[in-house]
Amino acid sequence: MILHIEKEELIFGINTVQRAMAVKSTLPVLEGIYICADAKGLQLICTDLSLGIQTFLACDIEEEGKVVLPGRLFAEIVRKLPDGDVDITIDDNLNVTIQCMGSRTKMKGLDPETFPDLAEVSDASSFTIAQPVLKDMIRQTIFAVATDETRPILTGALLEIQQNNLTMVALDGYRLALRKEALSAPSEEKQIVIPGKSLSEIGKLLDDDGDDVHIMSQDTHVMVEIKNTRVIARLLDGEFIKYRQIMPTDHHTRVQVAARDLFDSIDRASLMAREGKNNLVRFQISENKLILTSNSEMGDVYEEIPIAMEGQDLEIAFNARYFTDVLKIMDDETINLDFTTNISPCVVNPVEGDKFSYLVLPVRIY
Repeated sequence: MILHIEKEELIFGINTVQRAMAVKSTLPVLEGIYICADAKGLQLICTDLSLGIQTFLACDIEEEGKVVLPGRLFAEIVRKLPDGDVDITIDDNLNVTIQCMGSRTKMKGLDPETFPDLAEVSDASSFTIAQPVLKDMIRQTIFAVATDETRPILTGALLEIQQNNLTMVALDGYRLALRKEALSAPSEEKQIVIPGKSLSEIGKLLDDDGDDVHIMSQDTHVMVEIKNTRVIARLLDGEFIKYRQIMPTDHHTRVQVAARDLFDSIDRASLMAREGKNNLVRFQISENKLILTSNSEMGDVYEEIPIAMEGQDLEIAFNARYFTDVLKIMDDETINLDFTTNISPCVVNPVEGDKFSYLVLPVRIY
């Protein structure tokens, strides 16, 4: 194999696929980057068997071939090369020469035939969505994916297509995050659960103003096509929690509040709450004002926020981090907080529409 490629193009490709490269695997080939130059162009692939990323790069191919190179070492070598075109040559014994300007490095490659094939995913069940929309949906739900492996299905996020709406749901037992978007074209009704790690890596590859993303799924895998890059992720087995059954259908108290003001007040109150045992912040709702308090052996904090209030007065408490996790990803300036009792979840909704819903469980006040 002989090829010539711009350094920045090669670095872009390496940075893209490395997100799926295995770390400390029992199979050394999974810690490598698969490189193939053929009639399709130059492709780089990494996989840890649950997530695979393949990208195609523009280059001048003089002679076709393929090899697997030790991923971290190859990446560091390329990043430290002088600026300019990179020449990569591989002989029949998998000896690799990487040359750029006056710099030349030789290394030994691995047998490409031992590299696992990526799963094939048909487009029988597929839909298209704008990159910035999908990126926002991931950003505004991924924080609620469970990290505890006790219930493996909750370590992923549900992607549900129903009545031309795409809904993404994540929950970890303390909070629930739901984001909804309308699809531009009808699509088959479907439910899949994507591992949180894979979804997070997909989100990092998305642009704020990029082309549309094509998403295809089948029983075991999902494939996301982003320009010249394909991400293939193994889906989680099992049935996701029937989230609609835990969404409150009514409320006894509704508070309309500026999201930023609420975030700043909880953030300040949490400085003292963290010094305590449970990071607890109390909400006291009455007379169109929301009073937040926290205390510990070190002292106490009092915050007062003006609100528009409907319904009954209420005193309730929350873990400060669970509430700020919701508020920090908010784009809306004003939000509604719906309460039923002081032991029922608070539901955070938009003032208009149903684009999102967040549930935060309270902490019992003794």
